[in-house]
Amino acid sequence: MTIHDEHPFATPEPDRDPLRRLRGRLAAPVTVWTTGSGAGREGWTVSSMLIADGAAPGASGRPAEVLGLLDEESELVDALRRTGTVSVNLLPAGQEPLAEAFARTMPAPGGPFRMGEWRDTEWGPRLAGVPWLGARVIGEPTYAGWALLVRAAIEQLDVAGAEPAIHLRGQYLDPSVLSKP
Repeated sequence: MTIHDEHPFATPEPDRDPLRRLRGRLAAPVTVWTTGSGAGREGWTVSSMLIADGAAPGASGRPAEVLGLLDEESELVDALRRTGTVSVNLLPAGQEPLAEAFARTMPAPGGPFRMGEWRDTEWGPRLAGVPWLGARVIGEPTYAGWALLVRAAIEQLDVAGAEPAIHLRGQYLDPSVLSKP
């Protein structure tokens, strides 16, 4: 048996897509976007997302929005079209297996919703104990590069819970490593 410093089946560095290499150097949140209820629940790990500032939920004016880039072939896109709502769960360090299960890169016997404690909301399943927001999808997703850009108006949020993990260059990082002493 040989122990490798990196993945033995990884594409050699000079042959890797430079755009993906650049994107991998941008720190990204680790989130799971969910929608639906019961047997109709669907979720997907999303790191290409941002929050566009606006009026806080319940205040007048243009609402704050969450924007995400989703794989056009993911089951989540069809589910969002059906429900019109999305629940965005910010995963803390230690929840990497959950992120991988929702990304469909790790097995999840019985499905990824069997991992963790999920509560139904009007926007979709919410993972207990993590920062979260509930939003209503705005219009039809549009293409942004190869992905579909989904926009949703934020209607509810809760920032309580563990600090969200960061994904950088293929690794999950605990945000405490970035704290100044």
